[in-house]
Formats: sequence, C-alpha cells, structure tokens
Amino acid sequence: MGIPRRRFLQLAAGAAALPAVSRSASAQAYPSQPIRIIVGFAAGSGSDIFARLMAQWLSERLGQSVLIENRPGAGGNIGTEAVVKAPPDGYTLLQWVPANAVNNSLYEKLSFNFLRDIAPVAGTARAPYVVVVNLELPVKTIPELIAHAKANPGKLNFASAGVGTGIHMAGELFKLTTGVNMVHVPYRGAAGAMTDLIGGQVQLMFDTTAASIPHIKGGKVRALAVTTATRSALLPDLPTVADTVPGYEASGPFGLGAPKDTPPAILEKLNKEINAVLADPKAKARLADLGSEPLTGTPAEIGRMLAAESDKWAKVIKAANIKVE
Repeated sequence: MGIPRRRFLQLAAGAAALPAVSRSASAQAYPSQPIRIIVGFAAGSGSDIFARLMAQWLSERLGQSVLIENRPGAGGNIGTEAVVKAPPDGYTLLQWVPANAVNNSLYEKLSFNFLRDIAPVAGTARAPYVVVVNLELPVKTIPELIAHAKANPGKLNFASAGVGTGIHMAGELFKLTTGVNMVHVPYRGAAGAMTDLIGGQVQLMFDTTAASIPHIKGGKVRALAVTTATRSALLPDLPTVADTVPGYEASGPFGLGAPKDTPPAILEKLNKEINAVLADPKAKARLADLGSEPLTGTPAEIGRMLAAESDKWAKVIKAANIKVE
C-alpha cells in the first residue's frame, strides 16, 4: 500500500531536518571526552605557553580535560597537517601561531592551505616581540644596533624558532626597513635559540615577550625594544622599534582552530567559552604578566584578521626573497 502524499512529504521534511537536529544535539553534548590541542612547536616556546594556559582555563569552563600535544617541526606545518587530517568533531584543535599566516607563501608544496583547511575558532592572545641581545654585544639601543650592524655587515647572527616563524619574520622586517645585513640562524624551537643567545653562539633575537621575560629579568640577556606600535605595559621603560624605524610593527597573534567542516555550533560554543575566559580579570592579568593582551572576536572576525596577516607577511617574504632550504 502506498504512502499518502501528505504523509510522504512530512516524512521527507523530517528526514531533511535530522542532520541539523543531530548537529545541534551533538553541540549541546560537546564535549563528552578530552580535547587535544596540538602545538606545532616545542614545549617551552611562546606558543606552547599560551596553549597550556588556555588548556587549563578551558578545561575549568568545559568540565573536561584539555590536553596539549607538541608536534614540532617544519615551521609548525607538522602539527597543522595533523589537525587538518583529524576528524572535524571538535576534539582535535590547533594552536595556530604567527607562522600559520606565513607558511602558505613560504612553502611551495604544502598538502593543505591553512586559510582554507583550518576553521578559525577564536583568538587567545596577541604578543609583542622584544628585541634581545647577548650581553657581550656592545649595543644598548636600537640606533646602536643598527649602527653596529651596518659597520659589521653579515657578522651579526639573529636566531629564530625556525624559518617562517613569527620571530623570524620580525627579524626579516627589521632587515628590510633598516637596510642592515644580518644572518638568520633557524632553530627547531625558541627555547634552543634562547639557550644559544645566552651562550653567545648568536647575538640577537626577536623573541616573544612571554618566553624572554624570565631571561630579561634574570639578567641573562639585554632587551632593547618592543616590536609593537606602542610600548608594553610589562616593559614600560623599553622604547618601540618604531621610535627609531617609523612604521615598523610586528606582533604575534595566537589562537585556536579546528579542521574545516567542524560543525558551526561547536565552533560557536568554543568561541563563546574562550571569549568568556579572556574577559575574566584573572586571565587578563596572567596574559599581562606575559606582556600580552587578549585577542577576542567571532570566528569570522578572526578569519579576516588571519587573512590580513597572511597578506602582510607574503609581501615581506617576496621582498626578502625568503626560501625554505
């Protein structure tokens, strides 16, 4: 016996609504198991510090464990690719970093496109970089650094956490805007780079404030300036690079992303919880201790910011003719 047409249409409409209902129910139940945040850099790096803070805060709000998994290498691409290939269920997130806005222009044969394949979840922090030098280098200001570099072309080495990382790009922008000739020395992480800076194997570094502050306060390196357009509240006595080099600005946005096709309801839930964390005075104070400020916004707003960052650094890569060896 056939199904009456009206009944058939009712059943069809109900079937069409099932995926939406299922997604909504899934988002309401989320999270029902531990969440992983994959960090594409070594433990102790600035990105790792921000990820671990957010993992702790997010775990408290969600009532579920949030675990950190470090997968360093290839300028963060190994960790990013792992998230791109993960199920789009909200249980594997990426700690995106400044390098993610650079790598599409830097690497010719990536198996993914960051802006296309990672869905923005939320921002977490925007971190200034700080120019730090080995104590034996005879400079105490940015003008002195520029003069010393020009008097010794090619003899100054500046370290980074790897080709294309935010602290590498900050150094390349400095070279372009000042006309100095310095040699880039990439490391597999910022921690190793800082160790060699302290030891004198390299002379200079544009490091994240979060990672370098203990060494600055401990008297192991000398800070010359911050790279943001305005001074840092944490290092108020330091001038900005722009005080000497007008127009210079470099800072590191950090945040979380998820595999594309992750249900919008899950993205929105995570975004809401992360922004609530960042509005908490305790979180603001902790980020301020690291010389950073909260980076908030909707997933769409964060996506537009990342696209703008990508455009900015693509121009630097082209102008400096930066290649991955």
